[in-house]
Amino acid sequence: MKDTTVTVLLVDDDKVDTMAVRRSFLALNITNPVIEARNGIEALDRLRGHNGYEKVPRPCLVMLDLNMPRMGGIEFLEELRGDPTLRRILVFVMTTSAAAEDRMRAYNMNVAGYMLKHRPGQSFLKAIGMLQHFWRVIEFPE
Repeated sequence: MKDTTVTVLLVDDDKVDTMAVRRSFLALNITNPVIEARNGIEALDRLRGHNGYEKVPRPCLVMLDLNMPRMGGIEFLEELRGDPTLRRILVFVMTTSAAAEDRMRAYNMNVAGYMLKHRPGQSFLKAIGMLQHFWRVIEFPE
């Protein structure tokens, strides 16, 4: 399993944030493929290979923002966890919401982690590095 490339599905409508993730990947020499989706509907279409999108290869890891138009992160999680073919996908929430209610709702839908995007200093870069280490050492579900 360790030789398999993990594809990252970055679900975030904020271009500045998506560029920050891509810059962090470059800074850490992370070469995994990154596919972007601007909201939960597009992310589900990409995961399922619907509406003209190529299906995201497995194994994959989702980096999910909560606050997005059309379908936000919580609604995306509800749909994802209700789909027998997608429910085991690993999801890390990366959001600006420090609300305890958002964090609890996300963890109740079995997210692997909840990180705040806008913390001062190098914590964002450290968080991305931790994610990379995580997906390199774990075994992904089928």
